[in-house]
Amino acid sequence: MKQLEELQPQGVWKNFHDLTQIPRPSGKKEQISKFLTDYGRSLGLETVQDEIGNVIIRKPASPGMEDHPGVILQGHMDMVPQKNSDVQFDFETDPIKAYMEGEWVTAAGTTLGADDGIGVATAMAILADKNIVHPPLEAFFTVDEEIGMYGAFDLKGGVLQGKTLLNLDSETEGELYVGCAGGVDINITFDYFCQPAIEGDKAFKLTIKGLKGGHSGCDINLQRANANKLLFRLLKQAVTEYEARLAWVEGGSLRNSIPREASAIVTIPAEGESDLRQLVEDYEDLFIREFDGVEDNLQLLIEETPLPDAILPEEIQDNLIHAIIACPDGVYRMIPEMPDVVESSNNLAIISTTGLNNNEQRIEICCLTRSSVESRKEELQSIIESTFALAGAKVEFSGSYPGWKPNLHSRILEIMQQTYNEEFAEKARIITIHAGLECGIIGRNYPGLDMISFGPTIKHPHSPDEKVNIATVQRFWQLLIATLKKL
Repeated sequence: MKQLEELQPQGVWKNFHDLTQIPRPSGKKEQISKFLTDYGRSLGLETVQDEIGNVIIRKPASPGMEDHPGVILQGHMDMVPQKNSDVQFDFETDPIKAYMEGEWVTAAGTTLGADDGIGVATAMAILADKNIVHPPLEAFFTVDEEIGMYGAFDLKGGVLQGKTLLNLDSETEGELYVGCAGGVDINITFDYFCQPAIEGDKAFKLTIKGLKGGHSGCDINLQRANANKLLFRLLKQAVTEYEARLAWVEGGSLRNSIPREASAIVTIPAEGESDLRQLVEDYEDLFIREFDGVEDNLQLLIEETPLPDAILPEEIQDNLIHAIIACPDGVYRMIPEMPDVVESSNNLAIISTTGLNNNEQRIEICCLTRSSVESRKEELQSIIESTFALAGAKVEFSGSYPGWKPNLHSRILEIMQQTYNEEFAEKARIITIHAGLECGIIGRNYPGLDMISFGPTIKHPHSPDEKVNIATVQRFWQLLIATLKKL
């Protein structure tokens, strides 16, 4: 079978293969930051690593272009760590097993890391290639983009020298991105003292799995199932009609991934076992019908488990269930002038149970709310805050980042529209994206920076189904080098 390193453009694919061999989940930046620092220095280029781990590599202009304004090639070095439940894999130690599947490159049961490994690999190839014509270049690689855009947030003013920024972190070839949504993390906690489980009850673990998940920005309009929302629909009926009591719940793992799996442990009077099993079977059939054509591997499982020592107090349990059921999830509003583009959304991303001390426990919930309109973002977060405040939970906001307002008169947009048409004899589509890009944050710290985002076609990022189209990587490369020549 053809190896990744043999694909064209060879420099890009070789670099991408090298990146798959380096563990780089968000929050674990040391190895990848050092790798990129060593790479820049091995080329004899000025290389800077800042306090947080961001890496900047500067390459002088081609002869005759020394007086042209500098260009920044920007991407993030971390990747989302997601795997199928039946795959044994440690993202902190194991290399990604990437392979070709027809016209695509994908990975064996895990995220591939093409988001944004392809962008980083492409910038690396530009740095190494001595035949490309270009102005002064800065390759700017940020850390921990996927868990809060911390690298962009912590970038100090006056570090970047370029006047134009090419963000290499978009996921549909043929589209030029000129704006993006802002976002905010909503962190919710229910603190409580446990109650002893009821003697004579039986305990069962309920699990929903096999969902597609995906990127909570790019894929939110696909109407995929959210495992947390489905599980709590089942829990509400089990509690209301069959005297079930909740002991533990966990669902989702990343703020910017649509939850693919969720589980809960419930107790129930022994005589209610058959009713609970029938309820699970009925809900599985219901969910399969509801998501026909969207989810093709949805499973709802029940298995008996030892009786836990403790359960949630009934009031906390009921408030939690009602709040989760009421919490908005998915698309909230489309852009009226662009009815195919999501304006505002919420991802009910993570629910977890944590022991504090003695019999005190905490349920933690994380939502990621996005909008390209700041007032709409505030409205949606206020709705979620009110929903959980009424349920007695503590609600806090963190990690708020701005959107990127489109500039349809941008010089780089004009150049890239013309270049795309010249290279491929067709027009590029001009898009604002519902996902968060680092452009908004960087642009706030560097006013006047002319920015655009583009990339090859990547399907299902943030999920184990992630794959990148081989032919579009070639077109991405072709467009980039043709654009640099004009800048």
